[in-house]
Amino acid sequence: MNNSTWLEELKKLNHLLSSFSFRDEMGGDVSFDEGFALWRRWTVELREKRRLCFLIGNGASASMASHISADLAKNAHVHTQVFSDLSLITAMANDISYDAVYSEPLRRRGALGDMLVAISSSGRSENILNAVSVARELGMTVITLSAMSSENPLRMGGSLNAYVPAETYGHAETCHAAILHFWMDSVSLDGRKPLDDCLSRKLFAPNQS
Repeated sequence: MNNSTWLEELKKLNHLLSSFSFRDEMGGDVSFDEGFALWRRWTVELREKRRLCFLIGNGASASMASHISADLAKNAHVHTQVFSDLSLITAMANDISYDAVYSEPLRRRGALGDMLVAISSSGRSENILNAVSVARELGMTVITLSAMSSENPLRMGGSLNAYVPAETYGHAETCHAAILHFWMDSVSLDGRKPLDDCLSRKLFAPNQS
């Protein structure tokens, strides 16, 4: 692999991150600025009301959920939960089905005013889709991150839906990680500054024409 190959990879990632999109729950397009501003506002409200933010995913997306959950708790003072306990996962999978490993714990723990962040490269994993359905039943705010097909069902399931037109898992996961970190950084609290100052700082660049 030479330097030009690496630069081509960077160009691909830059293109994907520049062309990802938000949609609302009605399928309408939402701008970058509006999408991130909504997500940030909902998260700040969740923090102020001391509600829970649940994060779910499979494989690499599961590790991403755990990572961002930890960062949110440590840096943003948001109450978070991931369903990564081995006993819980295997009990749900064995006693009910793997498709219920997130939806059933969420049914027991989730409540009105909570948030679910659902991460899936394909946007077609049944256990993720089932959890999103339960979250909507409970009146939770649902954020989805998906890739691959633009018609994937997860992209139609959230209050706010982020979609990356990536065709490989590596590209999808890399872009999802960048989006999640940008969101997390936007709600993080700098311990040396008051909350109002943190929230008043300009976080998003204006759209380029």
